Amino acid sequence: MNDVDARMDRLRKAARYRYQQLVDSEVERGTLDPDEVRAEREERQLLKAADVAAHARARIAEAEHRGVFEGNPYHGKPLPGLDGQHDPNWWIKAKIEREDIRGIAPPALALRTEDAELDDHLDALSVESDVRDVLVDFNARVKEARRQLLGGPPVVTPMRDVDQEVTAWRERREARFAADAEAAADHAAATPRRWWRRR
Repeated sequence: MNDVDARMDRLRKAARYRYQQLVDSEVERGTLDPDEVRAEREERQLLKAADVAAHARARIAEAEHRGVFEGNPYHGKPLPGLDGQHDPNWWIKAKIEREDIRGIAPPALALRTEDAELDDHLDALSVESDVRDVLVDFNARVKEARRQLLGGPPVVTPMRDVDQEVTAWRERREARFAADAEAAADHAAATPRRWWRRR
């Protein structure tokens, strides 16, 4: 907003204020009917609201014409979460689920999700000490979440026995290595040898 626009805006506000003072003084003197003044104000507010609605419709139509809403999954459809029960946080829950955002859920839910994926996470590790460190950290966080009295759902995630989990990790790893070796042997047996290697 440049200086001229700011000055004009100030002049408009001053004129509206002065007009309102004059109307109020006329109402006090009894020359204006207060009901008429109130009706005029309400009509002005309705016209202003209608202008705002028309402006909003025009902006939406312009954005649709430019293609701003293309690719929007909710374009032309009712918003989710409005099927009888209003959930004001539907959009953030959808974003968390869509983008798989972690670390902001209550500890009970976050630990439950982590517990379900812990074996896959451990199988991605290749050193036993790393597996032990992850399990010790997981157990410490479960214990801490059980001690917290912050509200929310109760923590029902069980703690993991470190030695049993390391043994299970070793067994899964050996089974994976054996399966990989068997697949490699089957592949080698199925691949025909080249004629220059047959001699």
